[in-house]
Amino acid sequence: MGVNTTLSCGACTATLIRPIGAPHAKGPRRIIAVSGGIGSGKSSVTRVFASRGAVTADADAIARQILEPGEPALSEVARAFGGDLLKEDGSLDRALLASRVFGGEGASERVARLNAITHPVIEARAWSILRGAPQGSLAVYDIPLLIEGDHVDRFDAVIIVDAPIEERVKRLEGRGVAPEDARARIRAQASSEERWAIATIWIDNEGSAEDLEEVARLVYERWLTPDVPVTD
Repeated sequence: MGVNTTLSCGACTATLIRPIGAPHAKGPRRIIAVSGGIGSGKSSVTRVFASRGAVTADADAIARQILEPGEPALSEVARAFGGDLLKEDGSLDRALLASRVFGGEGASERVARLNAITHPVIEARAWSILRGAPQGSLAVYDIPLLIEGDHVDRFDAVIIVDAPIEERVKRLEGRGVAPEDARARIRAQASSEERWAIATIWIDNEGSAEDLEEVARLVYERWLTPDVPVTD
């Protein structure tokens, strides 16, 4: 009997593309990356895993923390992109930074410059969390820029969550991001083709939030936590 290569609910489908790494005898059972473009739904997948006991490191949350007042990375960003990014209270004007980095010509170079400042700090904090996960647990790294940053061979499985671009733009609008800014951020990130090349599990998120949650639950229970993926 073969391994289930797809798990579906509604219009959401997970596909097992490549073998999942064997569980480790020491430390966390597996270290998993969950990635995908902005607005794809990757964070929803991570929340489902966390609700079932996974230890999670959230790159976006860490990125916000390292740009708080008093953090060395904030000073570096201000030097690189302008001191006017700092408000009177010393906090970062995140909207101004986003417009300055992602908008207009030369965005890819500016994104690379910002990432060179922030990624090493984010990575160090995230891996401290992941490697510190309890014996036998599942450790999950929620990381949007996996292609552009961390090394995929560190993970026992890479889960990519994907969704149509216009659906992603709509979701970002719901978070207060202007459509043109949303599209600029999406263009600045890796393409779906680049992400497919590194995926162990690919989740097409074209359904409802409930569909995605159910597929994430199935992936966790049938593919990630057993010694080997559950067979029919």
